[in-house]
Amino acid sequence: MRMPKLTAFLTATAVVTSVFTLAATAAEVHVLNWKGYGADEPWAIAAFEKATGNKVVNDFFNSEQEMLTKLRTNPGLYDVVMINAAFNDQAMAEKLIQPIDVSKIPNYADISPDKAGSPMLARDGKVYGVPWVWGLTALAINEKAFETPPTSITEMWNEAHKGRVVIRDDAVEAVQFGAIATGQDINDIKDMEAVKTKLTSLMPQIKTFWSSENDWNQMVASNQIDIGTYWSGSADRAKTHFKLPVALVIPQEGAVAWLDAFSIPVGSKNVAGAEAFINYMIDPSFYVEWVTKVGAPVSANTKAVAALPEDAFNRKVMGDPDVAKRIQFQAPITDAQREAYLALWQELKVNVK
Repeated sequence: MRMPKLTAFLTATAVVTSVFTLAATAAEVHVLNWKGYGADEPWAIAAFEKATGNKVVNDFFNSEQEMLTKLRTNPGLYDVVMINAAFNDQAMAEKLIQPIDVSKIPNYADISPDKAGSPMLARDGKVYGVPWVWGLTALAINEKAFETPPTSITEMWNEAHKGRVVIRDDAVEAVQFGAIATGQDINDIKDMEAVKTKLTSLMPQIKTFWSSENDWNQMVASNQIDIGTYWSGSADRAKTHFKLPVALVIPQEGAVAWLDAFSIPVGSKNVAGAEAFINYMIDPSFYVEWVTKVGAPVSANTKAVAALPEDAFNRKVMGDPDVAKRIQFQAPITDAQREAYLALWQELKVNVK
């Protein structure tokens, strides 16, 4: 449902009202984010630039590690960076991001208390990350391959799908997926050998490893895959925007949850513009239009979610208490853990032809 009246009303009032109050002097706002992830939508950029006089310059990364590397090697280049909250601790420790004055971001007041209060986004009483959206790494299916959507994560191991299964090429996410498949806490894995055994048994099923939405969508568009891990917002976009036969499945065993937030890098040359941009990105008007036109994860802004129709996936399903009980939010991991996960993942991938 496109909700033309609701979208038009919000666009004409809320955006202009909230963004104009933060208008900075004409300058560039350099944004670092995933490609195709809200902040680079042409209609959104046009609306923000018209309201504030700032010009948005987007740059992209393909992994959190690449994002951190770009911050380290380009000090002072970026004004806004989107960071998975589980990586904020590392960015804060390396002094890559600076405290944010949330009093200058009016929409911050409407962020849900549990997201705003995340210990991953603050240090010493200062806020280093503004919650934007949250979502899941769950399963997505090619609807052409299923008469009835599966309910269990074990469907990935079903030999009927041999050679038609995909998983994201990310060591941490893969190990956490293995933890869920073996009934463990993704942030406190007690039996790594069980995870290794489970993932080893999955490798014969794998067609390939994906790293971007485009990878996943192209494979389902050409009917090369049946099932795989996928981001909830991406599955929504695949269905809504690209009209692909994709459906998200939240397994009964659970799913990996993540919280994405906006931060301001140390050395930003346009902090006022960054504050205005972040405020626009968490505004209900932007969010409703993003969901309606493109598809998106769940907003951290309670008013934004409430502006969706009652039967909207991001309100009805993602807000279901039963779903909330099954998901596990990613927490920061140590460098030693990351190295161990990477070593295991590289060992496993060798056996995929």
